Amino acid sequence: MSGSTNIEPSQTPRPVENGRLVPFDYAPRTRVVFGPGTLKQLGSLVTELGGTRVFLVTDPGLQQAGHAQHGLESLNAAGLHVTMFTDVQQNPTTDDVDRALAVAREANVDLIVGLGGGSSMDCAKGVNFLLSNGGRMEDYWGVGKATKPMLPMIAVPTTSGTGSEAQSFALIANSKTHMKMACGDKKAACKIAILDPELTVSMPASVTAATGVDAISHAVESYVSTSRNPVSQLFSRQSWQLTAKSFRRVMQRPTGIDGRGQMQLGAYLAGAAIENAMLGAAHACANPLTAHYEITHGVAVGIMLPHIIRYNAAVVGRLYGDLAVDCGLCAANDARAGELLADFVRELIAESGQATSLAPWNIHPDSLSQLAEEASKQWTGNFNPRPVDQQSLKEIYECAM
Repeated sequence: MSGSTNIEPSQTPRPVENGRLVPFDYAPRTRVVFGPGTLKQLGSLVTELGGTRVFLVTDPGLQQAGHAQHGLESLNAAGLHVTMFTDVQQNPTTDDVDRALAVAREANVDLIVGLGGGSSMDCAKGVNFLLSNGGRMEDYWGVGKATKPMLPMIAVPTTSGTGSEAQSFALIANSKTHMKMACGDKKAACKIAILDPELTVSMPASVTAATGVDAISHAVESYVSTSRNPVSQLFSRQSWQLTAKSFRRVMQRPTGIDGRGQMQLGAYLAGAAIENAMLGAAHACANPLTAHYEITHGVAVGIMLPHIIRYNAAVVGRLYGDLAVDCGLCAANDARAGELLADFVRELIAESGQATSLAPWNIHPDSLSQLAEEASKQWTGNFNPRPVDQQSLKEIYECAM
């Protein structure tokens, strides 16, 4: 690996790009409560929001780990009526949302808590869409299709990856096609996000790796997206500086709260960047891989990201140079910055034990055209700094084989 991994304070993005002021519209919607032990504040924060009948959405693994019970204890101590739904599956589908919705309706809830990884938070948001506005999840595929106010929601992430707690989108897979639908509306943004790094210590190494790579990819892709702005880039770059430094640290010392805290805060900041800038082609390529081959999202993104960095370098090499400088990979304005950054990301992924190519899945070359066609229809690809189409995406998949 070239250079040092010590990250030094660096110049923040300026509100001027190519000699012109960059207009933007930034409206923060989520209060953030960060620090070890902050889950204990859940009950009092629900009370602050006026909630009395709480719908707590989580998954079986977190219930087994005791995190759901600790959240329940805080809610009960505040005198709140709580209904739990613990049957969230990885990559939630419309069926998962419909099952949870039936429970929430029966309980007549007035506030929703999503406690878990992106799956729990996405499912909770999906319930919020349908409980408040009716219809099916397919009706909200896109942006701004909810016409009625939604219930207040609190997100409690137990992984450091998706940044869903900072976003107004629910990613729900169609139960028939398995393709993910991004359903976004500003009214779906969480009122409060509780970031308690103690909750992330119980993650298995494979989950720590996959979610951490996802957070890193969010920082890298949002930093160069066509919708980037000075505020989103502040979030993206701070996220990169936190996650690129602490990822190895967490993999090597998984019980260290400081490293876990840096990864969790970095994941949140990357999520806040996505909310303002969207993502790029690495995520567009990853979603069909997850749908057809059940490749974990963070693994699929990690395989594709170095190739997308190389593909984009001719267009946003200077911006990749910022990230490369942050990691001590090269000097400012080095023409090799994109290549060095791609190599650095690939090495991080390899060291975590994740796959760095598609070889383990024995994907037949004849399938690449279908993958490329589906990737070309993914919304995130529209924000890639270098335009992508079916042919270019097929070539990128070929590189990843």
